[in-house]
Amino acid sequence: MSTVTTGAGRPVITAWSAVSSYGIGRSAFTEGLRERRRTVTELGPEHDPTPDGTGCLVPSFDIREVLGKKGTRSMDRVTGLAVTAVGALLDDGERNRAVGTGEGAAFALGTTTGSAQSMMDFTRDSLTGDQPFFVDPARFPNTVMNCAAGQSAIWYQLKGPNATIAGGRTAGLHALNYSRRLLGSGRARTVLCGAAEEFSQARSWLEHHASDGDAGAPLGEGCAMLLVEPHTPDDATQPVLAELLAVELGVVLDGDTHPALVSCLRSALHRADVDPAQVVAVARSGAPGREGRGEADAVRQVFGAVDPTDLTPTDLIGDTGAAAAAFQTAALLSYAADHPDLAAGRIGVITSVDRTGTVGCALLGLR
Repeated sequence: MSTVTTGAGRPVITAWSAVSSYGIGRSAFTEGLRERRRTVTELGPEHDPTPDGTGCLVPSFDIREVLGKKGTRSMDRVTGLAVTAVGALLDDGERNRAVGTGEGAAFALGTTTGSAQSMMDFTRDSLTGDQPFFVDPARFPNTVMNCAAGQSAIWYQLKGPNATIAGGRTAGLHALNYSRRLLGSGRARTVLCGAAEEFSQARSWLEHHASDGDAGAPLGEGCAMLLVEPHTPDDATQPVLAELLAVELGVVLDGDTHPALVSCLRSALHRADVDPAQVVAVARSGAPGREGRGEADAVRQVFGAVDPTDLTPTDLIGDTGAAAAAFQTAALLSYAADHPDLAAGRIGVITSVDRTGTVGCALLGLR
């Protein structure tokens, strides 16, 4: 069995956390995956009406109870999820806060549009009020795509580059690639990298009308965050969980995600000098409809002879939209921690496709 060794200077993941339908924190997410526990529930009246009345929501998530009353009066849900996930990562070990904040600490967050609910609510208020300008100015920042990233930087003193990257289900991969470039160019010392998505009435109806009748998993929500930094072999205190070997992104030109994703996967394997036999697990985005079927076919074509473990979390935590790739990464890291005898020195693969025509993949050298 061939293995992969970590090379000096390559980006590595040294910590992670998640706010998911399993709860807040890395332990809750890992335990939920270990038990293969599905989280779909009937929605309460506060979410009515939605197309099917179900979803995978972060349980009992109240922003002011979780983060306190100061600075949260006008905070929307996706911002609250992101700020909570960043805090959970930084609090999960003294080293995390020491290296993940301050000067040179960058932040890269993947999203779809930010908060569709905030945008629609603010627009509705401008149309239904006595005057168009009779709106709550404190809620205007929520309508901007980079609100969650900006608030996270303010809350935790992240003084390096701050970026929000829109990409639908592939947003987490775009954020990983951006993090790699920040570190490689010396523009950041460390990067807090992740993706966030909220459940809302607005998103549920937008997804319903855009689905073309393809029934996918119930909508989910949450945020997963990674601490990414250059590998320093001489630093015995650096807790390397995985090495970022390659990220490949592409677009669909002929309406079929299958060949586009196959091309990305083969390019990533070649770039990282990895043989498919080294792959131990694959986490797909589990997109609905034609895109999802093309994704599954591409994985079978490239890795069918290897038969890697399928860690796709969509059936358990729902369709988490822009946060999907970040949760897929968390699923791989959870698997590696639970099965060191199988995963150490092997490769984990993340694949992602989106109906907007973007595809991508990432290879992680698991430790």
